[in-house]
Amino acid sequence: MPRASEIKKNSAVDYDGRVYFVKDIERSVPQGRAGGSLYRMRMYDVVTGSKIDETFKDSDMLNLADLTRRPATFSYADGEEVVFMDSEDFTQYSLNREAIADELLFISEDTQGLMVVLVSDAPVSLALPPTVELDISETDPSIKGGSATARTKPATLSTGLVVQVPEHISTGDRIKVNVEERKFLSRA
Repeated sequence: MPRASEIKKNSAVDYDGRVYFVKDIERSVPQGRAGGSLYRMRMYDVVTGSKIDETFKDSDMLNLADLTRRPATFSYADGEEVVFMDSEDFTQYSLNREAIADELLFISEDTQGLMVVLVSDAPVSLALPPTVELDISETDPSIKGGSATARTKPATLSTGLVVQVPEHISTGDRIKVNVEERKFLSRA
């Protein structure tokens, strides 16, 4: 059983008899109070999608939920459902488009390293690789010699995600993006 301070984003915890996904963690250190930090966690019920905010002391013990992660690839989108196929046994998993809206910004047809997260054999969410490669669909024209300065410009990627890129990057380039920080890393 890990302490609240050891819980990471996208972990699944068993809390109040339900399984929740930790989507956001804010750490705060109260002033003038002996003791440790407080961890405010925004958690989503994996079954209903309902959101709760809970605050834990760093010493509070939490139960990790029993999760299975299966390697998968993007298959197709069908209305409100997005279908992924298991890379090993070809099982199809349908996820609600709204539930994985943030993750869809990083997924194209050829994204590698996706994992479908299962709780009791039911797909509940998507785990992304640390970096993804995406094409730039629109950005300002590149500036010759722009790599000498550290200025950036916004670029819209093929999935609709907007990231800041260096001035020497142009439309049509393929770039690597850090998923957690939503930042440009390098040309692909």
